Amino acid sequence: MMEQFLKEYWPFLLLILWFTYKWWRAKQVKTQLPALKSEGATLVDVRSVGEFAHANAPGTLNIPLSELGSRLNEIPKDKPVVVCCASGSRSGMAKLLLLKNGYRNVHNIGNWSNLA
Repeated sequence: MMEQFLKEYWPFLLLILWFTYKWWRAKQVKTQLPALKSEGATLVDVRSVGEFAHANAPGTLNIPLSELGSRLNEIPKDKPVVVCCASGSRSGMAKLLLLKNGYRNVHNIGNWSNLA
């Protein structure tokens, strides 16, 4: 019975695990946020200009994900970087891009409202 259930529903279980992990990881970063800010963290919102104009967290720098690669010079490498977006997916890609470009202290906080 359980084997049949797993055969049929394993994609859904995997999806639930993925979203649970993203939520848990964002919660960890949110807990670390005061310390990261005290270290001079750069807060980067990778949503579009329109999304950012509609609502944003104070103190965030808007660099849309599509522009991030060409605007890396705006983000210091010697300080922590906290990236956010609408759900955590684009900021996850931004984190990978930053790590690939030599940034070592990068944190994905998920939804931009976690910065407030």
